[in-house]
Amino acid sequence: MGSKTPRSSENLTGTTLLGKYELGRRLGSGSFAKVHVARSIETGELVAVKIIDKKKTEEAGMGPRIIREIEAMRRLHHHPNVLKIHEVMATKTKIYLVVELATGGELFEKILRFGRLNEPAARRYFQQLASALTFCHRDGIAHRDVKPQNLLLDKQGNLKVSDFGLSALPEHRSSTGMLHTACGTPAYTAPEVIAQRGYDGAKADSWSCGVFLFVLLAGYVPFDDSNVVMMYRKIQRRDYKFPHWISKPARSIIYKLLDPNPETRMSIEAVTKTNWFKKSLKISEFQSSVFEIDDRLGKLSSESMTAFDLIALSSGLDLSGLFQRRRRKERRFTAKVSAEDVVEKAKKIGENLGFRVEEKREARAVGLEKGRTTMVVEAVEVVEGLVVGEVKVAEAAEEEKEEEESHWSELIVELEEIVLTWHYDDEVADESVENELA
Repeated sequence: MGSKTPRSSENLTGTTLLGKYELGRRLGSGSFAKVHVARSIETGELVAVKIIDKKKTEEAGMGPRIIREIEAMRRLHHHPNVLKIHEVMATKTKIYLVVELATGGELFEKILRFGRLNEPAARRYFQQLASALTFCHRDGIAHRDVKPQNLLLDKQGNLKVSDFGLSALPEHRSSTGMLHTACGTPAYTAPEVIAQRGYDGAKADSWSCGVFLFVLLAGYVPFDDSNVVMMYRKIQRRDYKFPHWISKPARSIIYKLLDPNPETRMSIEAVTKTNWFKKSLKISEFQSSVFEIDDRLGKLSSESMTAFDLIALSSGLDLSGLFQRRRRKERRFTAKVSAEDVVEKAKKIGENLGFRVEEKREARAVGLEKGRTTMVVEAVEVVEGLVVGEVKVAEAAEEEKEEEESHWSELIVELEEIVLTWHYDDEVADESVENELA
């Protein structure tokens, strides 16, 4: 890191971490981790330190994600638009992830504060994201959770891609080169990802980039519905409208990125060749960041490598504090039968179990009511041959939790006959995500 930098005016607590960092104010906290600003005692450089509780993450049973996060960031260490990892340290009870301090916070917060961006500003962020993702894909890494909440800004306002906990590394692909895990945030996730029949991670990232560009220019997501099944139906139909202020070239790119068919969807590489993308872009700078970066992986110190080895030998470790799930009762599934047959099955189950049944034909849904509990089963054909259903408690009295649980269990057991795959909470990340590195 060279010569020492001047001591920052950042308020520090005087607490030292393993003799290497002086901790400062807390930037954020979650169920499994907390993040502090810190100063390197050796260089004076300000960094962010994520302090992860081993016991809590082990109990959460989400082991692969922290290893995946660290490994992806190490492999992408040299790209200027990827949040840099400095080192990883570990004790018996804690893991310390030391990363670049992004003082500009989340891009998401900027959008909330100022609303939609003008086209030149949106294009600049999109160019930097495309540069980072092109580099990721060249290295065989798919991010799989691209959204403004996972994109940070440095003090110069440059974009930094973070949160690689859901990323896929080359070794995660099947023999056909395809991925199979359903993950991501519903409003930003490509329709083929939920199918679990094999998908191209780079093309899935392309879809998310289309949503991202729409959000930058419009100030809201194109497919927005609190009902996930209805959202999938909108995605399938390309049911969204462009605000009048978005230019025709930008509309064309978004439309081609938001193609439900991954075979015909525009790739990020193809976007970089369009005139709209190239406008105001320093091509030499873009090419340098993508194609001429030193291929050597960023090497951590020998102490960090030892810590990483220790972490790799541990089980159940993850940056779980980034994900705070909703507690409402709901579960999604892929079905063996048509959407109509899912509804018919739910009706018969309800009748046999003594529920009052109310069918909603226009929405391919059925309501089931018994006592003070109301549940809903819905279904939609997302792509040809793929039916996604959702069962949820629409209403229940707070004091009747035991009744609710009983009715829920009855319904889930009976639905097993038509369910191909249940999508549990650890397979599909929720929209509610707290980014602690802001």
